[in-house]
Amino acid sequence: MQEINFYLVDAFSNHSFGGNAAAVCPLTEWLPDETLLKMAQQHNQSETAFFVRTDEGYELRWFTTLHEINLCGHATLAASHVIFEYFDHPSSTIVFSPRFVGELRVTRSGDWLTLDFPAWETTVVELPPAELLAGLGLRDAQEVRVARDYLVILADRQQVESVRPDMQILQHLEKMVCISAADEEYDFVSRFFCPGESVAEDPVTGSAHSMLIPYWGERLGKTKMLARQVSARGGDIRCELKGARVLMSGQAVTYLTGVITLR
Repeated sequence: MQEINFYLVDAFSNHSFGGNAAAVCPLTEWLPDETLLKMAQQHNQSETAFFVRTDEGYELRWFTTLHEINLCGHATLAASHVIFEYFDHPSSTIVFSPRFVGELRVTRSGDWLTLDFPAWETTVVELPPAELLAGLGLRDAQEVRVARDYLVILADRQQVESVRPDMQILQHLEKMVCISAADEEYDFVSRFFCPGESVAEDPVTGSAHSMLIPYWGERLGKTKMLARQVSARGGDIRCELKGARVLMSGQAVTYLTGVITLR
């Protein structure tokens, strides 16, 4: 029998039931990938973060209910919150070593945690797949771009909030879909759809801002911006573009702590 501490954290929020929930599991050593996936499926959150302490910092991996993914912002924020709050971390910066992207750093200043992530450049999609706009219930868009995920630029916040996606159609794309628009209250707003995953719309998506921040930074001529993901739970992200890196700041609160028993 093996016991593993478990934390459920609301990331990009300063209160319970806001932002994006992530499960966090500290490990003393890596379990088989099959076990990690089954654990993520049992937790049934959009992502579960697993980390193992090393001499240099922490190895970090993220799993959805379907597979391991290459980058996740809110689960990194949640894991950082757990380390700062429960692991007596000796400094204000955590160094993570993920498997698929370079070194990641998270710095704490008061109640705010800042993620230092790679910036993802997007390219224009001249002929978007028919399923993309159809799945979003749209006739057209200002612009369609792609990086790891599709980025669909819309006219305004009202149009972003009014989209009612058809996940069965979007699932044919085999990519996630982000929609975004400039805004008067915030610099930009967004939503993020995950067809085929257990959570169809991700409440607040840090990794999507790896492509949103460079795009809006260039379009708005800014390096510092305030963003809002306008999902039902919603969340604010303080954004900064620093060359080939993006900084994303948010808060986090613990909702649940417990112990997992593996037999």
